[in-house]
Formats: sequence, structure tokens, C-alpha cells
Amino acid sequence: MFKSILVVCVGNICRSPTAEYLFRHRLSATDINVESAGLGALAGNGMDATALAVLADHGIDGGAHVARQLNENMLRSAELVLVLEKRHVATIVQSAPQVSGKVFMLGKWQGDRNIPDPYRQHRVAFEHVYDLIDDAISSWVERLQ
Repeated sequence: MFKSILVVCVGNICRSPTAEYLFRHRLSATDINVESAGLGALAGNGMDATALAVLADHGIDGGAHVARQLNENMLRSAELVLVLEKRHVATIVQSAPQVSGKVFMLGKWQGDRNIPDPYRQHRVAFEHVYDLIDDAISSWVERLQ
């Protein structure tokens, strides 16, 4: 059983915090710790306003989120690293090959589906991405509990 999950995207203001907070919500009855970070994080920023609103529409408050830059210590500490795009796997494995065995796509159970970045797009894009993340997390939660 995994006790620590790290979700990684690029800016850590849209997709990875959405996944982090949705995972936390779904796994609240467990002792699994979920965090997120970005490959090129907009460090110190909160969640994108539209991503935050979509989460809120589903009863989840992501207002406490603060974007963080991914670092090697985070990768070492996490037991499972989930990324949103295949290129994120390559980037992480290239910079930290020792963690390659614990880096997977969030959309692994949907055929390693990429989850596109909705940043600076209309709300409908954020809603679509939320649905993709929700579907992927449902598959992971089944396997984590």
C-alpha cells in the first residue's frame, strides 16, 4: 500500500492541484498523503481561478494550495509519482533516473491517457480536464484501497 503520492504537471496551478485535492477528498478515510508539484511551477501562486471554481463546484476547496517547484527530494520521498502527460515521465526519468520505477501516468488505467493542460482556456476545457482527472483518480483509488 502506498502512503505518499506526488502528482506532477507543469505549472502546479491547474491539473496537479486538482488531482491532489480530488485524491485527498477521495482518500480522506485513509492515511495516504497526497501532494503536488510542477516541472516549471508558478511557485508561490494559488490555483488558477477557473480550476479552483470547478473544484468548488464539486464540493472541494482548493483555496489553500500554493504552487511548488518539483525537486529531487520530493521525488525520492514519494512512493508513487503520477504525471499528466507522457513527456512528464520522460522529463522526470531523465533528471532523476533512480525514481523511474515509481513514475506513472495518472491516466495509466485509461491506456496511459494524456490529460491536456487547460491553462488560459475557457471553462469548458477545465471541466473536461476535471472529468478526465476524476475518471483517472477513480481507477487509482480502486487499486489503492
